[in-house]
Amino acid sequence: MPRLRQVDRAEATAEGAPGIVPAMYRLMFGDRDPVTEPGTATGTPGDWWTVWAGSPDILQHAVQGFGLYQSPDRQLDPVLRELGQARAGYAAGSRFVFSQHCKSLRGLGVSEERIAAVAHWPAADCFEEVERLVLAYTDCLVLQHGRVPDALFEALHRHLSDVELLELTYITTLYFQHAVMSRALRTELDDVDEPVVEVRVPGAEDTIVPVAPRER
Repeated sequence: MPRLRQVDRAEATAEGAPGIVPAMYRLMFGDRDPVTEPGTATGTPGDWWTVWAGSPDILQHAVQGFGLYQSPDRQLDPVLRELGQARAGYAAGSRFVFSQHCKSLRGLGVSEERIAAVAHWPAADCFEEVERLVLAYTDCLVLQHGRVPDALFEALHRHLSDVELLELTYITTLYFQHAVMSRALRTELDDVDEPVVEVRVPGAEDTIVPVAPRER
């Protein structure tokens, strides 16, 4: 379950409720109450929507962002865009963002081999030069928090215009943000327990591992 309260359909459609919430509920869930009958067409629970409905103006802002990156006004190749989004999800450890944008890549006709290789792109030979540069740039944005070597940026700039680079940077970091938020709030496919925990030894719960004394 997500860490924050979900807004049920009755509250979302109550008189005076902000229009964005019932509109998105109709679009995503039809006539269902997504809290008691969860599920979306892409196989996720849908609780991203029900949690963010608790702050309608933030939901509105996020929905506008979705429209912006998919706008026909964008100059960036959609495949490059989705490679950045999928890799951002993977690098940030968000199953939700990674899964959704693998599906988007598939919808753009990208092969299963190339989609699977997003996770291990440095060892894959199925990407074109510009795609490898986009994936490397994405890793710098997500894993290095924007620390991009000049040589990498210049190589990518030889393929992409200023506008395309601005779009790639904005959209990729936007989805890094979505990945972080989804993990923090445990929404959708990121409702997972912390994998790094102490493994206790059965029958030896109080065992203390000896530490060698420091030399003086």
